[in-house]
Amino acid sequence: MPRRNLPRKANRSGHNDVGPAADSVLGGNRTEIGPDGDTYTTRMIPGAKAVKTYRCPGCDHEVRPGVSHVVAWPSDDFGGADNRRHWHTGCWSGRNTRGLTRRWS
Repeated sequence: MPRRNLPRKANRSGHNDVGPAADSVLGGNRTEIGPDGDTYTTRMIPGAKAVKTYRCPGCDHEVRPGVSHVVAWPSDDFGGADNRRHWHTGCWSGRNTRGLTRRWS
């Protein structure tokens, strides 16, 4: 017998609850605490949209084209190109347990 997929229940606001990370998966911005304790706005970049090479400030290795990653910029800024930093997803997740290897310049 085939499995039957049931639709998700709507939450109190009437929207479907697709989990806490769904906003970032769908391209939305999130506000998070950065490695220095300041507030940063972050966005997940899927591998299909990653077309340039960047330097991750968490590990000082390259974030290659085709690799999904996190872009972070100070929340009090408007996200100018000179203030955005591209992090490996794992480096951003572990930002509180280890220090920066590359300073924000």
